[in-house]
Amino acid sequence: MRFEMLYQARMIESKLIMAEEKGDIHANSELLSQIHPARFKIGFFDKAAQPIYSEINESLRFDQEFYASDTHCYSVVKYPSDRLQVGYIVLREDELKQNLHALKWKIIYYLIGLFVFMAIVGYFLSRLFLRPVREKIEALDRFIEDTTHELNTPVSAILMTVQSLKDVEPKKLNRLKASAQRLSTMYDTLAYSLNHEAGVEEQETFDLRILLQERIETMKALADSKQITMHTELKMCMVDMSKEEMRRVIDNLLSNAIKYSNPYDSITISLLGNSLQICDTGIGIEKTRQEDIFKRYHRFNKERGGFGIGLSIVLAICKKYHISLSIDSEKDKGSCFTLDVSSVIVQSEYTVESYHSKHSLKHSK
Repeated sequence: MRFEMLYQARMIESKLIMAEEKGDIHANSELLSQIHPARFKIGFFDKAAQPIYSEINESLRFDQEFYASDTHCYSVVKYPSDRLQVGYIVLREDELKQNLHALKWKIIYYLIGLFVFMAIVGYFLSRLFLRPVREKIEALDRFIEDTTHELNTPVSAILMTVQSLKDVEPKKLNRLKASAQRLSTMYDTLAYSLNHEAGVEEQETFDLRILLQERIETMKALADSKQITMHTELKMCMVDMSKEEMRRVIDNLLSNAIKYSNPYDSITISLLGNSLQICDTGIGIEKTRQEDIFKRYHRFNKERGGFGIGLSIVLAICKKYHISLSIDSEKDKGSCFTLDVSSVIVQSEYTVESYHSKHSLKHSK
């Protein structure tokens, strides 16, 4: 546009010079009004930048050969001759900005259309290319679900058989009980992981202390197989939540504490106020890896690890009931998992003591 406007201005300049040479300079206004380029508005100005004949009414800049404003483009050519009154030839273009604006929107529309087209093509290509992967995943999920379902009967039978065994060496019996308990815990975790979205667990009010005592007794055979001592300090704590889900939390934390403890280590379980702690003196976890242990299928130790879903289930249940879960661990010194169960507490021994102390104080007053 710049070169075209300058070219047109030079052509007009040439016409004026030719008119001078022919001597046709007696009527400046009439001559100038007859010169009109097809695409542009034109203006002739004297050497003082005053209009002689002009279709351009706005103020202009005469110090630049070409410039653009918000809506127009201007070409300014200084006329070289002194025989005419003309000092400047100015051309104005009115359509460039509109054309650029229309071109911009056309590009945007084409890009949107291209994006939609590529998205559709990508969608169908991804479905086509990922179909074998999806079929493999679906087949694997069905296999795990069917296998888990089929494991229920033999696991239950093993547990009942172990409990009914008599005249067996205590050492062998404890080993059988520990293996059966570990198998039962693994089955329970896997089954819950596959089916926990199918329904909502029913909430109830129960004493967390009694549930802990039951699960500790159940896990005792597993701890005894590694000669691990378990220390407890449990106070009454009534909570309102799914008992089954809390059982899974306790089982997974106790199972991990036993699993990652060395023979002759110790485990401490405490329930004081709104805090439930399960601490061990086992192999511990490095600070840089502590966030990863809650990721699904992440196994901290391949030699001792299970499926890598136990702690992810623990975290999911804690988030469901707004239970704060934290870990304090140091490599080769052990780990301590702390649950703040204040969000589900109905009554605890501390709240009872606080209630009695307040009433005793009021009575004394």
